[in-house]
Amino acid sequence: MTATNDRHRRVVITGMGVTSPVGTTLEKFWAALLAGKSGVRRITRFDASEFPCQIAGEIPDFEAEHYLSAKEARRMSFASQIALAVVQMAVTDAGLPDRFPNPERVGVSLGTAIGGLERAFGAYRDFLEKGLSKVNPFVIPSAMHNTATFHVAERYTAQGPNKTIVTACAAGTQAVGEAAEMIRLGHADVVLTGGAEAAVSDFMFAGFAAMRALPLNYNDEPERASRPFDAAREGFVFSEGAAGLVLESLEHAQQRGARIYAEVAGHASSSDAFHIATLEPSGNGALRTMRWALEDAQLPPSEVGYVNAHGTSTLTNDAVETLAIKLLFGERAYDIPISSTKSMLGHAMGASGAIEAVVCALTILRGQIHPTINLEHPDPACDLDYVADGPRQAEVRVALSNSFGLGGQNACLVLRRFDD
Repeated sequence: MTATNDRHRRVVITGMGVTSPVGTTLEKFWAALLAGKSGVRRITRFDASEFPCQIAGEIPDFEAEHYLSAKEARRMSFASQIALAVVQMAVTDAGLPDRFPNPERVGVSLGTAIGGLERAFGAYRDFLEKGLSKVNPFVIPSAMHNTATFHVAERYTAQGPNKTIVTACAAGTQAVGEAAEMIRLGHADVVLTGGAEAAVSDFMFAGFAAMRALPLNYNDEPERASRPFDAAREGFVFSEGAAGLVLESLEHAQQRGARIYAEVAGHASSSDAFHIATLEPSGNGALRTMRWALEDAQLPPSEVGYVNAHGTSTLTNDAVETLAIKLLFGERAYDIPISSTKSMLGHAMGASGAIEAVVCALTILRGQIHPTINLEHPDPACDLDYVADGPRQAEVRVALSNSFGLGGQNACLVLRRFDD
């Protein structure tokens, strides 16, 4: 690996792929978001009848055989399957080959919070019930957090820098930021990046139910349960999904005549160093991350035309994020359109930030902002423009995407319209 040591190489997005509760292609996904369509449903992955929360954002129509063999699928967690699928979508979308001519210049950076732990849960049950002889020899590799990253690297013989980011709900955003950094530093020309999460299981729901983090009163109206910034919000809706992005140095993309969605202008991460499950109430952790990301992009706050909020539908998060946005933008905060993708998808943990990076790129390219649905009851603590009245046409040159995770993990991306 030969580095150029040029910290200011421009980084662009040339390919994207997504699988989500509202669509398993980029166009279906985007059309559903603009239509305000919710992907939250009654749980089918397990019998949730005894659980206080019985809804989730499940992917209803993913077909693994389109992306990998039956043998490969049996040895992979669902998170690894969808991670590999969305990266394949993104590579195809970017017009890149299956085999790169210089694999040492191709990196991988993926984010996840849970990884393939459902494989470990199942194997542990088999061990307790049936004994050692019934433990699958592939269970440990398939359960590890970095397994999806391995499968992507193996699929494309990507021999460059390789990272798995495990920073809870900030992982997808941070993975894309770290991918951009690989290119900026000259360590790679192309990076396959994104995030994946698929952990809708009884054990995970039991844990979040014990934390009182999930909504309780929308089991019969699941599409209304995720209600960011609404006064009647009760908690986040657990979901699954994945997004893949191809990042390239601008020079590499232009040399091959690639179509460019947007430029990754800046990124940052920070820690609240405050509480394992609650945002620091002053908003300073979130504020720091947004401010640093804009500084990294060498852009003033006045350039931002859209914010994709973390917007989880929890009491604390939505109010603190609103406060942080006000602290960053001042009175101009009231003029900036803000929307929460999670209002329709629920919260796919470590995949959410990558999915929302795709949203920001499409917003910039197509001049459309998707709505925040289910915002019906104004909350005095959440009084900004959350695009609650349906999709909006808008010329957005700079978009800011927030992710704030368990453990006080904060990450922010700044995407910019690509101009020669």
